[in-house]
Amino acid sequence: MGQLQVNLIQQQEEKHQFIRHLLQDVQALQYMLDNDWFESGIVRMGAEQEMALVHLDTLKPAIIAEEILENLSQHPWLTSELAAFNLEVNMNPRELTESCFSETEKEVRGYLRIIQAELMKKNAGLVLTGILPTLRKLDLTLDNITPRDRYYALMDALKNMQLGSAFELRLTGIDELLVKHDTPFLEACNTSFQIHLQVHPSQFVQMYNIAQVLTAPVLAACANSPIVFGRRLWHESRIALFQQSIDTRTSHDHMRERSPRVQFGNGWLRNSIMDIYKEDIARFRVLISSVQEENSLGQVKNGTVPKLRALQVHNSTVYRWNRPCYGISPNGKPHLRIENRVIPSGPTVQDEIANSALWLGAMIGMAARIEDVTTHISWEDVRDNFGKVARFGIDTQLNWFDDKKVSTIELLLNELLPMAREGLTNAGVDKADIDHYLGIIEERTKLHMNGARWMLRAYTKLKNEVTQDEALSTLTASIMQNQETDLPGHAWELPDPNQLGHYKPGTLKVEEFMTTDLFTAQGDDLIPMVTEMMDWRKIRYMPVEDEKGNLVGLITSRLLLRHYSKDYSLEGPPPTMIREIMIKSPLTATQKTTLIEAMNLMRENEIGCLPVVQDNELVGIITEMDFLRVSSRLLERS
Repeated sequence: MGQLQVNLIQQQEEKHQFIRHLLQDVQALQYMLDNDWFESGIVRMGAEQEMALVHLDTLKPAIIAEEILENLSQHPWLTSELAAFNLEVNMNPRELTESCFSETEKEVRGYLRIIQAELMKKNAGLVLTGILPTLRKLDLTLDNITPRDRYYALMDALKNMQLGSAFELRLTGIDELLVKHDTPFLEACNTSFQIHLQVHPSQFVQMYNIAQVLTAPVLAACANSPIVFGRRLWHESRIALFQQSIDTRTSHDHMRERSPRVQFGNGWLRNSIMDIYKEDIARFRVLISSVQEENSLGQVKNGTVPKLRALQVHNSTVYRWNRPCYGISPNGKPHLRIENRVIPSGPTVQDEIANSALWLGAMIGMAARIEDVTTHISWEDVRDNFGKVARFGIDTQLNWFDDKKVSTIELLLNELLPMAREGLTNAGVDKADIDHYLGIIEERTKLHMNGARWMLRAYTKLKNEVTQDEALSTLTASIMQNQETDLPGHAWELPDPNQLGHYKPGTLKVEEFMTTDLFTAQGDDLIPMVTEMMDWRKIRYMPVEDEKGNLVGLITSRLLLRHYSKDYSLEGPPPTMIREIMIKSPLTATQKTTLIEAMNLMRENEIGCLPVVQDNELVGIITEMDFLRVSSRLLERS
């Protein structure tokens, strides 16, 4: 969609006109397929590199993509992404032969050096990772969208189709994330390394089904997105996050099925690529339109290859993890591609190229061995594999051919890597390229250490040593530093918090330091019960909330000490419930309050904590101990 002029549909006639063009494109594509217009005798690969931009002093997202694009406007390979803290690079398609992988790596590195040099002028850098560890929910407001009509149109269209009251994320891993958002902009969390394989129409059904089968084991090998908003979730959290972030559905008291626009698929492909396009048009409403000047059906009847812009626009709003693509080759002939969208960005460029070599080699190798993969494994097992791998990554036990159960590591080492090597050899890829890139996958697998496992181990270690924000910042800094070396991700050392160096938390928000795992009281709780709870949990401050989670008061250890030291025999019966002794209107902070502002507020009012509220709902608490932890780390570094 990046090269298409699109807009939100405002009038019914505009919608009808676009649909007419869409149906013409379907007929035109069918005509070209029936009459063998497509390029043959050549296999090409392509790739797209997405990245996150961060400020070097805070490691938080840098909203500067527009400036970088403007300053590097002479480079057509650089393009925008949905978020203004992301960029995308498009590699030149090249034949899948000889030194194609090392040439692609050289091309990617060259482009990234140009971008990095421009970023350094703004004290910023780039990160290759599936989900940026330091990304915060507060970064995902529409203020940070890339100012393009097509992005605004897409967000508005998805919002207009929403059936529920909000978009929701629900993921459970080591930690749990249950959060609502008022826009579908949460999808901007994801960055990937997308791979394209050109496929002749006569082989498309066979190759597409193989792509579906290989999705799970390849994803298991390269998972690199386990952390969202400081929570350790799925090994490849992008899968659930992308689907849920733009899921316009909601729960009902009936059993009607509705498919999400981000999907793996509903069954095997049986006839041709047309089955996918027709299903997506039938199943998913048109979201946006584009100005149409070509009559594609008329063009093919005149012998001209059409661009099928309407079909491409609609296809860009249905997010299959293996997406069919139509394009026109430099020689003017049309071609078909399978786009693998499942592979995350990072940990390094050579890791990404290795992932590409595994997928492309296994695709070609399996196609040479198996004419119809659907006779060897059920669709249900393939779909189940995908869901399990997204959660558990390289630790997954897979369902495989002939109803065999196999570990991901065993499958990669004993079957898929040899198959990929065979496929790349038959394609004419240089042995040096094959040995180097598949060797990275082999070592990664033997060490049981993909990007997701490294990140989970690193972050868990850091969380036990420093605050959450410093742990996330250190993790991000370590990723950036390691990406500058020649070491693939599985060879990285675990990070040390002292390597962060110039950590500056003063400008950060309360949201990044507050405690959200709260122990609270309610107004009618007995004072002895609350006293025991605070003693058990070693808590000095306990918020008091009502049944709806709204803050109504605050209990402190000093209040309890004062209560128990009083001689109520001279004053009447003692209080029994918390509401009788609590602070009824405590000072509060919001999630957007900076640490400096919170610290000044506590010092000026001589208080030891600030409950954090959003529209009076209690969402966290920040205490003097949080500031002590931050300041002690800064003193240790000085």
